Parts: sequence; structure tokens; C-alpha cells
Amino acid sequence: MIKEVKQLWKIEKSRGIFKMNHLNREDIDLLRFSVIGSVDDGKSTLIGRLMYDSKAIFEDQLKAIEESSRNRGDERVNLALLTDGLRAEREQGITIDVAYRYFSTPKRKFIISDCPGHVEYTRNMVTGTSGVNLSVVMVDARQGIVEQTKRHTFLANLLQVKHIVLCVNKMDLVDYSQEVFEKIKNDYLKFVSKLDIADVRVIPISALDGDNIVNKSKDMDWYDGGTLLYNLENVHLGSDHNFVDSRFPVQRVIRPQSKEFPDFRGLAGRVDGGVFKPGDDIKVLPSGFNTKIKSIQTMDDECIKEAFYPMSVLVSLEDDLDVSRGDMIVKENNQPTSTQDIDLMVCWFSRSKIQDRGKYILRHTTNESRCMVENIRYKIDINTLHRLEDDSEISLNDIGRVRIRTSKPIFVDKFKNNKNTGSVIIICESTNETLGAGVIL
Repeated sequence: MIKEVKQLWKIEKSRGIFKMNHLNREDIDLLRFSVIGSVDDGKSTLIGRLMYDSKAIFEDQLKAIEESSRNRGDERVNLALLTDGLRAEREQGITIDVAYRYFSTPKRKFIISDCPGHVEYTRNMVTGTSGVNLSVVMVDARQGIVEQTKRHTFLANLLQVKHIVLCVNKMDLVDYSQEVFEKIKNDYLKFVSKLDIADVRVIPISALDGDNIVNKSKDMDWYDGGTLLYNLENVHLGSDHNFVDSRFPVQRVIRPQSKEFPDFRGLAGRVDGGVFKPGDDIKVLPSGFNTKIKSIQTMDDECIKEAFYPMSVLVSLEDDLDVSRGDMIVKENNQPTSTQDIDLMVCWFSRSKIQDRGKYILRHTTNESRCMVENIRYKIDINTLHRLEDDSEISLNDIGRVRIRTSKPIFVDKFKNNKNTGSVIIICESTNETLGAGVIL
């Protein structure tokens, strides 16, 4: 189990020395967001500038970045080096793998995923954006909306990211033109109107100079909106999580069989939806047996009164039932759909094409089963969002709709209702390679 964070720290720079101040859990909440967009749009630079201006970079980190910048012959401190850690990334000046960074302000704690922009690394972008609350989409003011901007936005929509912030970057290279900004804004909003994204905000920025990142820009006084940090701190997340449909996939059965706990039997896992409390009437799937929750404990052996997403807990039942990894605990009057036939919108990660009637392994929550592709319905044209029903070849980085049949019933929700129980990954039987990720329609 993942240990719950007990103490959150605010890092601030005072008189050249970093100090750690204690924050209560009740005083702060967590925002996960990804930075996506085409290559060379300034994603890594944006993250470096955001952390630098919010004083979330340690002095030794800053010195290392300054030294690396001098060695590379850069004219100024290259803040993109904060996230681009691989040698290939620094040599080419691109992001290849997903990089994660953490920082906090007095209002909120943040987990950032810096996603690559190249088409060939789309699978890494999907990995970095799955599970985030918000995506920052980067656009080069000189280039405007390009295919990769549309691809990443469509994938964010497919992954049910409910909040999008479009950052029109490099405004300093177009003389801070309001006309250029408005054109890009209108083009993007026209594209997004075809998708299911309710909250879209657009900000003109210069990541290199820090305009409208943490501090308001003096060169764009025509923009009267908030800075990027202001929007990140104040976006409302209360309605993003599903606290209605209670789902607890069992990850592991804990049987100490010690002198102190000779008969203890606990079920470890993460709450993937809803709320569980001691005394709740629950049903164990697939057996269908009913019982009650006896107790809920954290990793620190603390008994708690309720557990909700994304808490990792240990659940004890009143009755001694046969429960194992892959089973799911749900509320008696609120159950997922049990099915062997599943419609998926899949993003394909492999260079080998998805095979009609092909056999794979399907992983759903903590459960695995064999599956077969019944048919490939259509592929999506990223630029127009049209369905290409005559094109049934789904290969690397393609997005399409397929229907699969599993060897045993699995318990699923629609992805739009629950991201955790509404998503799957497809694995090669022979190599164990992850071939694709799918959302359940």
C-alpha cells in the first residue's frame, strides 16, 4: 500500500536560505496537471519558470542548472533542464520521457507531469495525462494551432480531463500582439467546441521571460485575466471525483498469521470510487456474497471512520469469505456492469498493428483476463475528428474504436463515470509489452 502523506510542506526562500513550514492537510488540496502540446512549444521551460518564480527550486538545483547552462553555451539560465534529465533530452533539447515535479504554494499542492511533444512519444503523453485534473496545452504564438495540439487536446478529452488551460507561448517573438493571440484563441475554441470540455481558459505568456506565469506581464496590459499560477490555484476540483459509485478492487490479501494476529484477514487496495465506512453492507464480486465492513485501517494501523478515493487502506470484513486479488468490493445497491463484451476507444502504443481477431491480455484494475478483438469499428482523424470507417488499420499512435470479448466477466463502469474502473490496458501475451490503453464506452 502507498503510505498516505501526513505532512505537507511549503518551501519558501527567505534571505537566501530555504525554510520548511508545516501545513495541515485541511489547509491544502492537491492538483495534478500535465503540460502537453507540440514539440518546441516551451513545455519544459514553462515548468521551470513556474517553479522558479514561485520559489520552489532548491539552491543546489538552481546552481546545477546554471552550471549546465554555462557548459551548453546558453546565454541565460535554461530552466527547461529542470525537467529534461535524460542525456538524449539535453542533447536534442526535447522531452522524451514523462518527467514529474512537485511543488506547493500556501493555497495548493501540485504534481506536474511534463509530457513529450513528438508524435512518436504519444504513448508517453497518454501515460502522463491519465489521472490528471487539468492539462496545460502549449502553443507557439508563431505557429498557432497545429496537428499535435489537436491530437493532445483530443486525447485529454478522451481521458476525461475536465479543465484545459491554453497557454499561447512565445508572445515576445510576435511583439506581444493581441491580434495574434485572439486568432489562436478563436481557432482553438472552435476546435474544442466539438469536444466535451466545459472549462477552457486561454492565457498569453512568455515562459522564457516569465510573463503571466506567476507575475502579470507589463508588456501585455491588454490581457485582463489571471496568471497561470492564479488559475492553477483557483480551479475548482470538488466535482471531479466520483464519490457515489463505491469501488474497491482488492490488490492483496493480508494474513500475518502471527501470535499477535493469529486469525486476522485484511484486504488491501485503493478506493477507486465512492465512500466506504465500517458497518456498510457490501457485496464481493464475482462471488456475489454479501457481508458488512468490520473495520478500515491505514498503513499506520489507524482505524478510520471512512475511506474514499484515492486512499489506500486495509478493509476487514465481518464474515470470513474467499476473497482474492482481482475481486471487487462494491455497495450492495450500487454495482458495476458485469460483461464480457466491451466497447473501447483505444490509443495504440505499438509499432505492430492491432489485429482483428487478435488475442491479447486485458488488465482492468487489479484483474487480468485473456481477450480477443471482435472487430475494429473505425479510426479517428485527429485533424477533423471524423470517423474513418473505411480505415480499420490501427497502428502506432492511432486512436480508434474496437470491440473486444474477454475470457471471463469483468466489472466495469463507463470511463466518463469512473476513470479507474472504466479504463484498461492491452498487453502482448508473448512479450508482456503494453500495446495500448483503452477507455470503456
